[in-house]
Amino acid sequence: MSNQLPRQVKLFGAVSLLNDFASEMVYPLLPAFITGVLGGGAVALGALDGAADAAAALVKLVAGRLADRPARRGPLIVGGYFVAAAVRPIIAATAAAWQVIGLRVVDRLGKGLRTPPRDALIADVTPAPMVGRAFGLQRGLDHVGAVIGPLVAWMLLSRGGADVRTVILASIIPGVAVLVLAAWAVRDGKRRYGTVRETATPQPLPSLTVSYRPLPSYLIVIAFFYLLRMPETLIILKAQQSGIAVALIPLLWAAVHVVKASTSFVGGALSDRIGPSRTMWIGWLVYVALAAGMALAAGPLAAWVLFLALGVVAGLTESPERALVSAATRGHRGSGFGAYHALTGVAALSGGIGLGVVFQSVSGSTAFIVSAVGAVGLVILWPFWTRLHRVPPP
Repeated sequence: MSNQLPRQVKLFGAVSLLNDFASEMVYPLLPAFITGVLGGGAVALGALDGAADAAAALVKLVAGRLADRPARRGPLIVGGYFVAAAVRPIIAATAAAWQVIGLRVVDRLGKGLRTPPRDALIADVTPAPMVGRAFGLQRGLDHVGAVIGPLVAWMLLSRGGADVRTVILASIIPGVAVLVLAAWAVRDGKRRYGTVRETATPQPLPSLTVSYRPLPSYLIVIAFFYLLRMPETLIILKAQQSGIAVALIPLLWAAVHVVKASTSFVGGALSDRIGPSRTMWIGWLVYVALAAGMALAAGPLAAWVLFLALGVVAGLTESPERALVSAATRGHRGSGFGAYHALTGVAALSGGIGLGVVFQSVSGSTAFIVSAVGAVGLVILWPFWTRLHRVPPP
């Protein structure tokens, strides 16, 4: 068996890089844009992340079921990237926080359309012993794009004399490049894999039970992590409150994605070596320590160090989560990934709003403490849960 990842996995890794280049030119500027330009607060920021994730989650549930038919995957993937590329620059023309939230929701609807079919396609074309590496590559290149985008935004703000609205508008340029490369990747996949997949005997669409393994047996616990995890917009706001200047936020965001990219490759390889369950548990343990530290951060240096270290959590959780879903949903991976994204997205909505309320009504430090204490419970529970419910191997 070749130890090289399939060409299509690499192509979609490049698509993810370019898309996050465009997206992350905009995203790290939204906390300052909403609170400083439009007059919103922490609750609006929590709602921004939560509503966007929840909207994407509901679309992912439907898109996942559609993606069980391979012929539908290409249009869903390209259409999803098109929605994001078209809507994202319009944020530059908004005049109120609710308008930003609404457009961000539409942006994430595009993510909802494209993610389950893309993840299902990656899982289908990758040999089972390399699934962790495949998702590690995709997530790693995604984070590389999230390094480039904030750096370009910082250069435009500090060197080019642009304002926040101009930077947001400029995101249309890499967005167009995303569409071109995504269309190429889909055509390549149809030529190389489409005939085999289309001639396979179609299987009936599943309900909540996928294949012979009950998906919710461990997905519920994973969703609780998304319920308790601090939204990234609130982490950025806490960093600003700790003394990091708004002009430096794009640099901080770029730096944290360097950490996410490098640890995603490590996390994917570690998932294949020691198992996704153990790798994800290590990521949760790291989150507990860093969230508690962020609650106590009193200056810009501490905020820088802890914010960057939080990037390790994504690297150790994203690839193992997807490897677990892939292992449990053989034959119905579209539906499986749709259910995974839907449940975690709804959890993120509830958690984002709840933690935003605590952040705004009490303090940012209290919100981080609540998040860390809740995550401790997951760290304690997970080893017992895996024994009782037989979490599937990769």
